[in-house]
Amino acid sequence: MQGINGIIYLILAACLLPYVFAMIAKMVGGFKAKDNQNPREFLAKTTGLAARANAAQQNSFEGLPLFIAAILMAEYMVVPQSIVMNLGIAYLVLRILYGICYLANWAMLRSIIWLLALLCPIFLLVITLKLT
Repeated sequence: MQGINGIIYLILAACLLPYVFAMIAKMVGGFKAKDNQNPREFLAKTTGLAARANAAQQNSFEGLPLFIAAILMAEYMVVPQSIVMNLGIAYLVLRILYGICYLANWAMLRSIIWLLALLCPIFLLVITLKLT
C-alpha cells in the first residue's frame, strides 16, 4: 500500500494501538461499569498482567508524537514512499512486539525492541534532514 492512504493507515494503527493495551488492562484487571467513574484510578491500582498492559498503553501514547512528527515531516519533504512505509511498518510491528513482551514480562527483550522501535522515526527524521 503506497501513497498517502498507506501513511494514514500507519498513523491510524499506531494511534489505536494504545487503546488495545488499555482494553487488555481493563479486561484482565476486572474492570466493571462502576470503575468507569474513575478509570485511571482503577488502572493505577492494577497489578500483574493488567498493570503491565496499562504500562504498555502509557508508553505507546508516549511514543506517538515522535512517530507522527517523523512520518508527516518525511511526507512533507517528499522522502521516497518506500522508505517512509518500510520504517513506518517496522515501527508498528516493533511496537506490537514491544507490547507482547511487556505483557509477557520479558523486560530485557522489551527494552531492546523499544529501542529498535524508537530508532525508526529517528532514522526517518535523519533521512528527512538529508533532503533539506
